[in-house]
Amino acid sequence: MPQVPSILQACKAVPETPHARSLAFARRWGMRLPVVMAPMAGASPPALAAGVARAGGMGALGALLLEPIAISAWVNDVRGLSDGPLQLNLWVPDPPPLRDARHEAALRQFLAGFGPQVGADAGNARPPDFDAQCAAVLAARPAVVSTIMGLLPPVWGQRFRDAGVAWWATVTTPAEARLAAAAGADVVVAQGAEAGGHRGCFDAARGRDDAVGLFALLPQVVDAVSVPVVATGGIGDARGMAAALMLGASAVQVGTALLTCPEAGIAPVWAGALPALAPTQTQLTQAFSGRWGRAIGNAYVRAAAGPAAPPPAHYPVQRGLTAAMRREAEQAGDLQRLQAWAGQAASLCRPGEPAADWVRRSWREAQALLGV
Repeated sequence: MPQVPSILQACKAVPETPHARSLAFARRWGMRLPVVMAPMAGASPPALAAGVARAGGMGALGALLLEPIAISAWVNDVRGLSDGPLQLNLWVPDPPPLRDARHEAALRQFLAGFGPQVGADAGNARPPDFDAQCAAVLAARPAVVSTIMGLLPPVWGQRFRDAGVAWWATVTTPAEARLAAAAGADVVVAQGAEAGGHRGCFDAARGRDDAVGLFALLPQVVDAVSVPVVATGGIGDARGMAAALMLGASAVQVGTALLTCPEAGIAPVWAGALPALAPTQTQLTQAFSGRWGRAIGNAYVRAAAGPAAPPPAHYPVQRGLTAAMRREAEQAGDLQRLQAWAGQAASLCRPGEPAADWVRRSWREAQALLGV
C-alpha cells in the first residue's frame, strides 16, 4: 500500500505563488508588504522614507552626496518617524577620472550659455569619502546596505555581514547579477533601462549601449542567480508590481512614482512636469554628471547631445562642472536647465497622494490583479 505523504510534504509539493513568494520576502526583511522605496540621491527626504515604511514597505536613502554626519542625521530623523526597515545606498567609486584641461575649458564655455560662469577648478569637486560613508552606514545598522555602480569591496562586505546588515547589489545585466551573487550579495536589484536617475551599470562606458528594459531583464536575472531579485525601473502602478512578481521578482522598488507625493519635496516645476511626461520625453544623458542617467529631455539635455556641444567629462568631473548651473536652475524653477530625473512611467504618477496611501493602495490593487 503506498505511503500517504505528510502534510508538510504535501505543502512543499505545492508550487510557490508570486504572492506567497513576495510576502515571504517581505517578512524576511521586516516589511509587511514587498514594496521598497528607490534610494534616490537628492530626493530621499526622511518624511518620504518614513511614509513608505509606515505603510509596511522599506524606506531608503541615496547617500551618494552625503557626508557621514548627514547620513547619521537622516537615519535618526527617519527613526523618529517610523520603526520600519531602511535601505542605505552607496555609490561604488569609479577609478580616478582622466582629465583634459582643454576639453574642460570647452565645457565651461558651453555651460556658460546655460548658467553662471564656471570656475576653472569646478571639475575638481569630489563626492564624500566612500570608506567614511561605509563606516557611517555600519554605525547606523540599517536592515540593508545597497550598492550601485559596482560591487561592495570585500572588506566592507564582511564587516556588514558580521554586523547583520544585508547587502543588496543593483545590477543592469544578467552578467552583473552573476558577479554580484558570486561576491556574496544577499539580494540583487534588477534595474531596467526605464528607470529614472542614474543607471547602475558596473562599466560606466556601457550605460547606454547595455540598456535593457526591465521585463526582458528581470526573468533572465531571476534565472541567472539563486538569491532573491527585486525589480525596479518603470514600475509606476499596481499593474507593474503584479507583472514584476509574475516574472519572478520577490519585491518591487519604486522611485519616480513617489516623486509627486507631498513628502518628496522636489522642485515644484519638476514634480509638476511628471504626470504629463510621455515616455519619449525622457532621455538617457551624461550631461549632468558624466554617468548615464534618465532625465527629462529638456533644452539643456538636448543641446548637450547636439553636434555643437563638447562631449561630457567623466564622472565626477562633469558633476562638478554643472553644479552652478544646476543650483541656479533649481533656484529659478527653470525646468529647461534643471537636473530632473524621471523614469519612463512618469505619467502614472498620482500627484498629491501621500506616500503611505500610495503604497497601501498600489499593493491592494496588485494583490487583486494576482488573484488574491
